[in-house]
Amino acid sequence: MHGTPEVRASIWMTCSSGLLFAGLFVTALLLLWQTPGMSGSDAAWRDFYGAGRGQDLVTVGLYLVPFAGIAFIWHMSATRTMLDAVPGKPAEVPRWLQTVAGIVFVCMLFAGCAAVAAVALESKFSSAPMPAVNDARALTAVGYSMVFVFGVRAAGMFMLATTTLFRSRGLLNRWQAALSYLTATFLLVSTTFHPSIVLVFPGWMVLLCLVLLGHQLRARPAPTPPE
Repeated sequence: MHGTPEVRASIWMTCSSGLLFAGLFVTALLLLWQTPGMSGSDAAWRDFYGAGRGQDLVTVGLYLVPFAGIAFIWHMSATRTMLDAVPGKPAEVPRWLQTVAGIVFVCMLFAGCAAVAAVALESKFSSAPMPAVNDARALTAVGYSMVFVFGVRAAGMFMLATTTLFRSRGLLNRWQAALSYLTATFLLVSTTFHPSIVLVFPGWMVLLCLVLLGHQLRARPAPTPPE
C-alpha cells in the first residue's frame, strides 16, 4: 500500500529532515541553555558573561537555531508531500493545524532563543558594559516564556495534528498513536520551565522517523532472483 516509488522517496526526505532537525535543535539548545537561568545568582551571571567562554557557547548555539528551524520547515513540507502521496482522502483540518502550529513553533523558537542570547551577543560584539543582571534575567524570562509556554504548546499541537494525519493513513498503529497523543498532551498541559521539556519534541520526532523507516524497509521490493 505504501510502497510506491513516490511514497518511498518522500519517506526518506521526511526522515532525513526530521533527524537533521532533531540533531541541530538539541545541540543548539544545549549550548544556549548554558546561561545561569532566572534562578542564578548575580555572581553567577557576572562570572558567566565575564569569562568569555559562556558568550562563545551561547553565540554558537544561537547561530545553529536558524538551521534547526530551516530543517524543521523542510521536514514539515516533506511530511505534507508524503501524506499527499499516500492513498486516501486528506483531512483538511489536521493538515492546516499542522502547518500553522509548525510555523508558530518556529517563530517562537527564533524569538525566544534570540532573547535568551541577547546579553551574550551584546557582550561579545559590543564594547558596552554588561547590562544589569536584572535586565539580563528579564530578557531570559521573555525567551523562556516564548519557548516554554508558547513554543512548547505549538509543538504539542503539531504533534496532535501529525499523529491524526499519520493514523488516518495507516502509518501509525493504535499503540503508537496512543503514545504520541499522550506525549503531545503532556506538552500541552506542562507548566515546567526546565529545559528538558523542550527535548521531548525532538525525541518524539526521532521515534516517528524510525516508524516511517520501518514502513520503508517493509515496503522495499524483494530482489529479483537471477535467471
